[in-house]
Amino acid sequence: MPQILIKLIEHLQADDAGMPELAALIAKDAAMTSKILTVANSSAFHRNARTVGLEQSLVSLGTDMIKTLVISESVFQTFNSFPHSGSTDLRGFWKGSLTTAVIARDIARKMEYPQVEEAYLAGLLHNVGRLALLATAPKEYGFNFMARDDEDLCAVEQRTLQITHAEAGAWLIERWHLDSFLADSVLYHHEPLARLESSHPLIRIVRLAHLLCCHDDQHEAIESGAHLCGLDGEVLEQIVNNAARQVGKSADYLGIDLAGVDDVPVPAAYAPPVVDPVQQRLSEEVRNMVLVSEMGQSFARQNGEAGLLESMTRSARILFDFENALVLLENPTGHALHGTATGDQQLRFSEFIIPLNKGGVVAACALERKLAIISRDGQQQPPLSVAEDQLFRILGSESMVCLPLVANQRCLGVLIGGAPAWQMASYQKRARFLQSFGTQAAAALETAISERGHAKRQIAHVAEEYREASRRVVHEVNNPLSIIKNYLSVLDSKLARREPVVGEMSILNEEIDRVGQLINGLADLQPTETTRATDVARVVDDVLRLFRATDFVPASVQIVVRMQEEPADIEGDADLLKQILVNLIKNAVEAMPDGGKIEIANRGHVNRERKLYLELVVGDTGPGLSAEVLANLFSQVRSTKEGPHHGLGLSIVHGLVKKMQGLITCRSGKAGTTFEILLPARSSPSPVGGVQTRLMDSV
Repeated sequence: MPQILIKLIEHLQADDAGMPELAALIAKDAAMTSKILTVANSSAFHRNARTVGLEQSLVSLGTDMIKTLVISESVFQTFNSFPHSGSTDLRGFWKGSLTTAVIARDIARKMEYPQVEEAYLAGLLHNVGRLALLATAPKEYGFNFMARDDEDLCAVEQRTLQITHAEAGAWLIERWHLDSFLADSVLYHHEPLARLESSHPLIRIVRLAHLLCCHDDQHEAIESGAHLCGLDGEVLEQIVNNAARQVGKSADYLGIDLAGVDDVPVPAAYAPPVVDPVQQRLSEEVRNMVLVSEMGQSFARQNGEAGLLESMTRSARILFDFENALVLLENPTGHALHGTATGDQQLRFSEFIIPLNKGGVVAACALERKLAIISRDGQQQPPLSVAEDQLFRILGSESMVCLPLVANQRCLGVLIGGAPAWQMASYQKRARFLQSFGTQAAAALETAISERGHAKRQIAHVAEEYREASRRVVHEVNNPLSIIKNYLSVLDSKLARREPVVGEMSILNEEIDRVGQLINGLADLQPTETTRATDVARVVDDVLRLFRATDFVPASVQIVVRMQEEPADIEGDADLLKQILVNLIKNAVEAMPDGGKIEIANRGHVNRERKLYLELVVGDTGPGLSAEVLANLFSQVRSTKEGPHHGLGLSIVHGLVKKMQGLITCRSGKAGTTFEILLPARSSPSPVGGVQTRLMDSV
């Protein structure tokens, strides 16, 4: 709230308010001074050619007009700077606010309410919550900002935003810490009149003013409101007639053009159809997955354990709206949790210890590796220990969320977040998201802890493998996440047209599972070898199906597939082959910004050093690779692409082919680049058959 407005209200309410003091106060605000001088020198107040000064302007305007101008201009300036206010027609909003303000002031005078300016300000601000909602959620609230202001609008707001404009306005005004019932008058301006019989006069004044302004056809409600304020119908009619004239004059002085504003249609509030719970859950899962992936990249960029812990607590506060967060780590013997001093926390917290063998909720969270939520309401079972009481005092919160940091079945510590008690239900609903965050944080923390002990070369080697594994996972996760993002767009479009989405949902489930496997693989440094058979043609079809309905492949790029007619099985994991193909196809598309052709071919079986392989080729018609890049092709090289993890793609492909016991070579020239992959064949080669050729139309 503008400080000048607070001071002016206090000054105008004083019995001994003098014009010199008032002029000195207004002179501190250039915009306010300009507005006062403009109005005072207008034809309505000024009769001679000489320009009058500020103090003379105040005298000519009179106290009532000064109060109206000062309050209206301050509010008008403050809330017209809200985001999206410039792109929305606010004239109807301000006309309704000014009308309610003028009516509220006149009702206050008739009731002999001592703070008339407070009533005017309350009426002016009674709907400011609608501006707040527009600024906060323009997409969701843009249509309903122009809707009719009634109980139906409040119901729609509660359903779509979980807050009404009355609650939002009261919340905003409470932040001004005014010693008055102004916030309450805004909060209850839609309240049933029967509940307001013994309420504060300001609440009744604003409720009646709102009815007279926005619901003049509700005669019974207006009559009940007038009875609560001790007024009769004749007085109300006089107040309403007087308000129209005063609003027009005030709008002119404030520079608000009300011409044609009454012709703008006022629709009923609109509530979008209920979202399919399956679709909503899928969207939430994908969103959470993207956020967790982003956190993984953030953690991977931290240097040292202290930086990682600071990043973990900061990210937890942002993602989960914790008031405060701290980390307890398991000590080297595994018998206790000890505090870590991060950020602005006091160093004495590093001396804080919770023994694991003494019981308590935090200790049980670490030992059982399960999420725990603790409330300080005195009903906790088992009762809180002294250490847990200390944690509540350190966090300064009503409740605590205890998240175990588990990596490789070992609890490395517990992240504890403080939050208000009313948020506890939401944390129960987001338990999976919390656990995913804990897994990502624990993986990064385990890497950091491993790096701490460079005394043994074996530990240093494991730490290096973890770093490489995390970089590979971050790089590879981006592929399915890109596919998921594109398919959500396709899904949204199909749902809007009410077309079946079974195929898209199947693909999304597969890609979500693949992301989970990639993230879980971060802790699996030596995965067990698989010997299952994989149909190469089916994997190629799956990969093409992923790209077919997305915007990744431009119209200028053609993909041709040439497969043998008979089955071609290999020894290896289908998911590994899918990762290889996705990386190679993405690289080929990016190598041909002006268009070209990509060919995927099965060239049949090859006997190399008395071992049978299936040869799979991926080629493009791009400009080819330079000699320097070709010489270091399957190493981690500096890439011309943006981002910290580019340049890893072909080294990952090489590693995946080796994991499948295969071989990969590359040929490159001006005519394009071809990757030849030899993968262990499952069975003896069949008699030579025909070749199927398919053309994948680009999206």
